[in-house]
Amino acid sequence: MGASESVPQQSIHDFIVQDSRGKDVDLRLYKGKVLLVVNVASKCGFTDSNYTQLTELYNKYKNKGFEVLAFPCNQFLYQEPGTSVEAQEFACTRYKAEYPIFQKIHVNGPDTAPIYKFLKASKGAGACGFLGSRIKWNFTKFLVDKEGKVLRRYGMTTGPLSIEADIKKALGEA
Repeated sequence: MGASESVPQQSIHDFIVQDSRGKDVDLRLYKGKVLLVVNVASKCGFTDSNYTQLTELYNKYKNKGFEVLAFPCNQFLYQEPGTSVEAQEFACTRYKAEYPIFQKIHVNGPDTAPIYKFLKASKGAGACGFLGSRIKWNFTKFLVDKEGKVLRRYGMTTGPLSIEADIKKALGEA
């Protein structure tokens, strides 16, 4: 399992995901943009710092070709217990998130969302530890380049602002 799983997609742009209300979103929409894909949760110890910093990064770079794609996940101590719409309303109301909050998904196990199979196969553990490609907790981040290839994976303790230099480099600003 994990990184050895067969993933036919070559780019994140090959996926169709669902928004918080269940409507299909073709990720080809994001071709040419640098993406930060994050599994989010509203009741986690990392929630406040991550959402605050994600919003700050998004506002700073959204006009330069940067997008945050947030996927609520309830797999870690049930820290995203509500509906997908409630997760979106939480992020948008409390943290002024203007980036998309998608349908709740699984990031591990037999029901892992295809996009997360791709992300994990592209960049397994990296600096994230001994669990192989498994997502260890909420707010694991994947930086994706303009062509849809995963550049880097960051663990839950890596704050979004601490990867700003990598984002700028991916945008061609560094």
